[in-house]
Amino acid sequence: MAQAATVSKDIPFVWEGKDKKGNRVSGKSLAANEQALRADLRRQGVVATRVKKQSAAFRSGAKPSPEDIAIFFRQLATMLTAGIPLVQSFEIVGTGHEKPSVQKLILDIKAQIESGSTLHEAFAKHPLYFDDLAVNLVEAGEQAGALETLLDKIATYKEKTEAIKKKIKKALFYPAAVLAVAVIVTVILLIFVIPQFESLFKGFGADLPAFTQMVISLSKFVQTQGWWLAILAGGGGYAFFYFKQRSKKMREWLDRTMLKLPVVGPILRKAAIARYARTLATTFAAGVPLVEALNSVAGATGNIVYQNAVMRMKDEVATGQRLQRAMDNTGLFPNMVNQMIAVGEESGSLDQMAGKVADFYEAEVDAAVDAMSSLLEPLIMAILGVLVGGLVIAMYLPIFKLGSVV
Repeated sequence: MAQAATVSKDIPFVWEGKDKKGNRVSGKSLAANEQALRADLRRQGVVATRVKKQSAAFRSGAKPSPEDIAIFFRQLATMLTAGIPLVQSFEIVGTGHEKPSVQKLILDIKAQIESGSTLHEAFAKHPLYFDDLAVNLVEAGEQAGALETLLDKIATYKEKTEAIKKKIKKALFYPAAVLAVAVIVTVILLIFVIPQFESLFKGFGADLPAFTQMVISLSKFVQTQGWWLAILAGGGGYAFFYFKQRSKKMREWLDRTMLKLPVVGPILRKAAIARYARTLATTFAAGVPLVEALNSVAGATGNIVYQNAVMRMKDEVATGQRLQRAMDNTGLFPNMVNQMIAVGEESGSLDQMAGKVADFYEAEVDAAVDAMSSLLEPLIMAILGVLVGGLVIAMYLPIFKLGSVV
């Protein structure tokens, strides 16, 4: 515990100096103070000419993202495969990273390894960034003497799962962002533009068309009751996310409902199957027993419906049931997936067959997301046209009516 406390107090420095050959070198390092850093550099054959603390603003960067962790695993696997020692690999990756929070995380792990911790123990001390799956696979790699191979598998796994997440987020973010902009533009028109037309129409001395009168009434309602609507919408959104994080039943209902949606549902179902198969292939190839592997697989599906199903499958497999039969009992996996898993079990190549399933469904997710984007673009344009164009038409109807009278 004392060692961990010491590591957390280290300060990031930037430094410049000269190596044994007189060449100018520079870098970034963590140390308890400037004297400790200079001493550490001297042991490396570097004479520091300039040492400066990094500013607090620079140190307080964004937290490491899942993409950062995936890149870190890929860099570490590449360096170990090239024969670079573990501690030196951490030093190279950590000091060379542009993101301060990632740099600190990597150099903290390096310090823990230097103090005697194994790599999987060091990872386990940072559960926010290294899940049980990564820790268990690294431990298996250390025990088997094939750490670089397992790190490469982890890197591939994280790259593919993050790619799927980004695809789904992109597919959902685009229409949501466009519709949000449409609502904002509509509210601005109702609050600021429509009242100007209303004052103009008062001098006409004639009845306004029903559509125009309806839009003006809506404008008055938004002006007088808009704040209450905004507060109600904000409170509803807050309550939704609050209970979503704390209620398992609500999350299960939401995930089950999302799977039944006409366009988004099939994409989420394919993505869950792809993550299930990719995680199963990675853990089983690493030599993790199937029952233990299913624990990690359950949490990686990204959908509580599939997560609960995998946990039921784990119980059935633990009692001697075949994996293919347990999958079939859930009713959540297509027959093709069940048959490929059955072939993998019979031939002793479960990891390879699961990998092929993952490849297929990852490609299916890509194609489905592209198709959904193509479908949503004209739909969104139509919605924008109805919202904004409807308001414009409502305001010009009285002018057209006046022109016909004249």
